[in-house]
Amino acid sequence: MCADTTETVDYKSTLNLPKTGFPMRAGLPTREPAWLDRWAEMDIYGRLRAKTNRPPFILHDGPPYANGHLHIGHALNKILKDMVVRSQQMMGRDARYIPGWDCHGLPIEWKIEEKYRAKGRDKDEVSKIEFRKECRDFAAGWIDIQREEFKRLGVTGNWADPYLTMNFHAERVIAEEFQKFLMNGTLYQGSKPVMWSPVEQTALAEAEVEYHDKESFTIWVKFRVAAANHDLKISLGENSKRMLKPADSTSTDHAVVHDSRDLLDAHVVIWTTTPWTIPSNKGVVYGEAFDYGLYEVTGTPEESWANVGDRFILADKRAEDVMTRARLDPGMWKRLRSVTADELSGLTLEHPLAGVESGEGEWDAPRDFRAAPFVTDEDGTGFVHCAPSHGMDEFELYRDAGMLAEVITYNVEPDGTFRADLPLFGGKAILKPNGKEGDANTAVIDKLASVGGLLARGKIKHSYPHSWRSKAPVIYRNTPQWFAAIDRPVGDGQDTYGTTIRERALRSIDELVTWTPKTGRNRLYSMIEARPDWVLSRQRAWGVPLTCFVRKGAHPSDDDFLLRNDEVNARILEAFEAEGADAWYQDGAKRRFLEGLVDPDAYEQVFDILDVWFDSGSTHAFVLRDRVDGAEDGLADLYLEGTDQHRGWFHSSMLQSCGTRGRAPYRGVLTHGFTLDEKGNKMSKSLGNTIVPDAVVKQYGADILRLWVAQTDYTADQRIGPEILKGVADSYRRLRNTMRFMLGSLNDFTEADRTDAAEMPELERWVLHRLAELDEVVRKGYDAYDFQGVFQAVFTFATVDLSAFYFDIRKDALYCDGDTPRRRAARTVLDILFHRLTAWLAPVLVFTMEEVWLERFPGDDSSVHLTDMPETPAGWRDPDLAAKWTMIRQARRVVTAALEVQRTDKVIGASLEAAPVVHVADPDMLSALKSVDFDDLCITSDLVLTGDPSPAEAFRFPETEGVGVVFEKAEGAKCQRCWKILPDVGQHGHAGVCGRCDSALT
Repeated sequence: MCADTTETVDYKSTLNLPKTGFPMRAGLPTREPAWLDRWAEMDIYGRLRAKTNRPPFILHDGPPYANGHLHIGHALNKILKDMVVRSQQMMGRDARYIPGWDCHGLPIEWKIEEKYRAKGRDKDEVSKIEFRKECRDFAAGWIDIQREEFKRLGVTGNWADPYLTMNFHAERVIAEEFQKFLMNGTLYQGSKPVMWSPVEQTALAEAEVEYHDKESFTIWVKFRVAAANHDLKISLGENSKRMLKPADSTSTDHAVVHDSRDLLDAHVVIWTTTPWTIPSNKGVVYGEAFDYGLYEVTGTPEESWANVGDRFILADKRAEDVMTRARLDPGMWKRLRSVTADELSGLTLEHPLAGVESGEGEWDAPRDFRAAPFVTDEDGTGFVHCAPSHGMDEFELYRDAGMLAEVITYNVEPDGTFRADLPLFGGKAILKPNGKEGDANTAVIDKLASVGGLLARGKIKHSYPHSWRSKAPVIYRNTPQWFAAIDRPVGDGQDTYGTTIRERALRSIDELVTWTPKTGRNRLYSMIEARPDWVLSRQRAWGVPLTCFVRKGAHPSDDDFLLRNDEVNARILEAFEAEGADAWYQDGAKRRFLEGLVDPDAYEQVFDILDVWFDSGSTHAFVLRDRVDGAEDGLADLYLEGTDQHRGWFHSSMLQSCGTRGRAPYRGVLTHGFTLDEKGNKMSKSLGNTIVPDAVVKQYGADILRLWVAQTDYTADQRIGPEILKGVADSYRRLRNTMRFMLGSLNDFTEADRTDAAEMPELERWVLHRLAELDEVVRKGYDAYDFQGVFQAVFTFATVDLSAFYFDIRKDALYCDGDTPRRRAARTVLDILFHRLTAWLAPVLVFTMEEVWLERFPGDDSSVHLTDMPETPAGWRDPDLAAKWTMIRQARRVVTAALEVQRTDKVIGASLEAAPVVHVADPDMLSALKSVDFDDLCITSDLVLTGDPSPAEAFRFPETEGVGVVFEKAEGAKCQRCWKILPDVGQHGHAGVCGRCDSALT
């Protein structure tokens, strides 16, 4: 007997609706700290380390500086590292992560000095030990702050025992690594121009310098030709004071014989943006390949410094520009003739300040004049003035000529002032203590103008080096410094990658290291290929000292200049291990280390400190080598930092390790770009466009920041801002809904419900195939550190393949079926999906995936982060099935698009009201569609498949040829339980339901 179809019954309670306590709203900012506390209580990191028989993976942390709150670049960097470590761990490795901090150096010292100045204290009146203690305390305070800020981002690691460059053992090892340079012959003391900060009064490494626009004075200066004799070349080495008398000389120019004496009293003109270097000038250089001419002034305006009859030697390519700078119109000057390189080589010049003093003056000696390879005729005059104490090109030129002793000056003091006894300019400052322009440039310019040495002047805005700490300009200044020679053979016998530091570094780059992205290789290679010797010394107090002694009265070139004594070195290291580097500054330290081994009175103790890049470059020794949780072979699998570290930590670590171990300290290097605002502008407090990690965490939660990192292409510069974060949050919500659906549908799932893959319907087996494909993508992606690729693949699968396709189709079976094979198979697949999606996403969304996991598997010892990514059975792959379902999905898209038109036109309210006729031209596709329940796949109550040609009114989809859909409404009544419209509704034992629902209710 059939039930009355007019009877209305509420069947909602009979449906298998999702049940879960997993909330739609995440509430991450308030909930995430509780998970952090739980992980700490569980000691997740320690429990992971207890897992045995796993190959190690070591990401060595580049130490951030212990000075200030985290910025967005810190967050990007640490989150990337955390995603590397977590993904490698979940793929079966023992992924250890020891966070570290760079603790020494000028920024901290500068902060303590600022505090002193505010209190009216004089740093020099405080003992080194006391001052260093304040620096140590300052660093320790910021380490504690930054540690909590990093942990709040969900970063896992050995936070209880990080490495610090200021720990006693670390200071001992840094000193020991320096001593290896001392003993292997690469350490030397030299005097050469280095980048010097007058404000901070210390040498700087290239990595400590940043470039900003600066307005500089620019001047065109006249050097008078004092002698013209091709056969008589000045040699400052013979007698730097002798003057040359003119002698006969001839030269040929276009078949015309010129007498070089017509060059006498002409002026070679130079151009410089550093007028303060003119008092240190020792010569002028020219380019042998350029065309030069002799030019004469024939008329002058009143405002020009040139006079009628003045003759200038200029590069032909630059002559017009120079004359314009001198305010001379084209009709006011003419070219007299060419000047050959042979003629130039016979000239001797006079300094523009020659004769301004009475008696034998500072600048009265003739200036050297020679060819040099670094001269250009693209700007300037075709001549370059040389102050070898303030420029590396000039320094190297005269070094190679064996003339350094004659040309090096010491005119500039550490604070950037001229030495007090320098005539005319003594005490003048290049920079003021606040980093602003001093009075040295104007004093030099004014004096040159007053003695007729100036042809023109102006100002120019150009990119100029600044200290990244004080933000003040730096200068090149010749000072005695300690260097590591990178082209000198290293006497340690570790020659697998070469005999010099440079050779070892370049070969390591190509033969040992994998680069992500590959362009990182080229950047570091070119830098090391062209770099000079490494300046190791700094003239400061807070750091590890250069633990060496020099013999009194000896010259740096003498064999016994440096004390090389293993027993002395051992004493120093023993003291540093027990007391830290402060032991070097204790009263009586020299006698403590030397007494009984060598005569303490015969040696002087060096008090310079090491470049902090040497500190951080040595971390491989006291972290990778010395720690029980370090690397067994002392090699890191990965160094990961910003692209600026090609000249920073990657660079110094490479040089340091090549000098002491003969090779790079890492197998892999990953670099990321910088973080910009939404418009692509550099972040700046003054512009108000900074994004602070703490603010993002408080508004959205750390997982949103982590998801932003995963969605970016970190190999380029990234953008972040309010609108971008809103988009990230939307992606997060969509993914959260996917996880929530699975949790609800798996509410009461047990092992008894599990179905073997072979017994599943095709749709479920297709999902398993997609999982097998995705598992390979995820693992390869994580191994290649392609987090964007991994997340995009998983996100697309979760939102397109699952939410918009599989879940959409299987909701009916999950909600309405009884205990059917189809529903058991679907729930088995959901369980499989759950384990894989949570594991695949756990390295990115560390808090959310833990929440998802605990919602299903609560317990004191339960955590997704203690699991590995599940292995995927090879049998899940089914390419033939996948190809078939590609056709099915193509046809389905035409049907759903056709139904959407009817819904938009309000012909139907839901797809279950439809029973379309689908015309399929391709026999293979038609066969595939007939082999499955295509009406269920299209979520219609009925559907007719036919190979007949599509009528003209059929809906067609441009992307899928050969499929046409004719809309028809479903016939029958609406099932009050599943809402399908079917002819048999009301003809079963339960009122108002279809046969399938009647069976489920029985």
